Amino acid sequence: MPALGMAQETGKLLRWFKTEGEQVSKGEALMEIETDKVTVEIEAPADGTLAGIRAAEGDDVPVGQAIAFVLADGEALPDTTAIVPVAATIPSPAGPEIAETNGAPATLDSQVRRVLASPKARRLAREQGVRIEDVLGTGPHGAVQAVDVLAQASAATVPPVSDSPAAAVSGAWRTMADRMQQSWRDVPHFYLERQLDATRLNSWRETVRRRSGYEKVTHTDLLVVICAAALAEHPRVNATWRGDGISDHESINVGIAVATEDALIVPVVHDVQKLGLKEVCETRGDLVTRARGRKLRPADVSEGTFTISNLGMFGVDAFHAIVNTPQAAILAVGRILDRVVAVDGEAVVRPMMTVSLSFDHRVVDGAEGARFLDTLAELVEEPAGLVR
Repeated sequence: MPALGMAQETGKLLRWFKTEGEQVSKGEALMEIETDKVTVEIEAPADGTLAGIRAAEGDDVPVGQAIAFVLADGEALPDTTAIVPVAATIPSPAGPEIAETNGAPATLDSQVRRVLASPKARRLAREQGVRIEDVLGTGPHGAVQAVDVLAQASAATVPPVSDSPAAAVSGAWRTMADRMQQSWRDVPHFYLERQLDATRLNSWRETVRRRSGYEKVTHTDLLVVICAAALAEHPRVNATWRGDGISDHESINVGIAVATEDALIVPVVHDVQKLGLKEVCETRGDLVTRARGRKLRPADVSEGTFTISNLGMFGVDAFHAIVNTPQAAILAVGRILDRVVAVDGEAVVRPMMTVSLSFDHRVVDGAEGARFLDTLAELVEEPAGLVR
């Protein structure tokens, strides 16, 4: 099972494109794998015959565990007794191994049992003050995963609301919950909010639609271009806190929060500073379509440096978003609504849009955040320099 993400612990085998004993060619689609973020097709690593399939469609398999073999002509299957799953052999603190028996770890009463758990789960257990031995693992072979530790920590402080079992959630939802909890716990948030006149933003969109015939352009596409321009002027907002300092990014990669059936996914438009509006629009449209069809690739959700979350289409006036770590800021966008505002001492009706910025205070202070918001506001209210 390949590792398609740094936080990935398992992958679900959705389907085989080849059957046992069938010939395969290097680079040919072999199987489809689902992780907590993406669904990808895995290619055959070499020419040969598919043999020794050890995982069925629908199985959750630990990263690094053998799934099958591609045999060259005249090659035989290796001794499967010598190839054990990553989670099958667990060294005890005393030294001897606790071997897997009939698919489950055996126990040695005379020795202290070491719990099977991912490194991330052990780290979270230490941070949350949870004994890893007390956590019921839900991973393969009973392995304790990060979500199990968080559930145990929550159960210790929150009384049960019902005797009925918790509703099952997707891997993507668990990942989102884990990341949001971590960000809310670890990142010192602060927020800046402002109402913006969207008159010229609307005009820009209509001009693009009328002159270029590009009907698919959205306000989000325009905001991606505007945010990239503002980030180029304020590179600190495009940076990341690394634990002992601040790291800058050369590229401006804007993530767009997309609601799917499984969870909130943030595909990324890379190198926005090099793209024109039409390219941004086409890329955004493709990412959204594939996100909702669970066809994103790992690269599509990686290396984001800033995020836009637009809930205007849901009738939301304003909201504050949680920073999408390890990024330093996220823009929350409300709907455009006609409001009565004062202009030159007179009451007029203008299309107004409320935006708020959430910042990681370790990277951006209030003054820098305010300057970034001011630049963003100027570009929304007068985007003439960006029209191309």
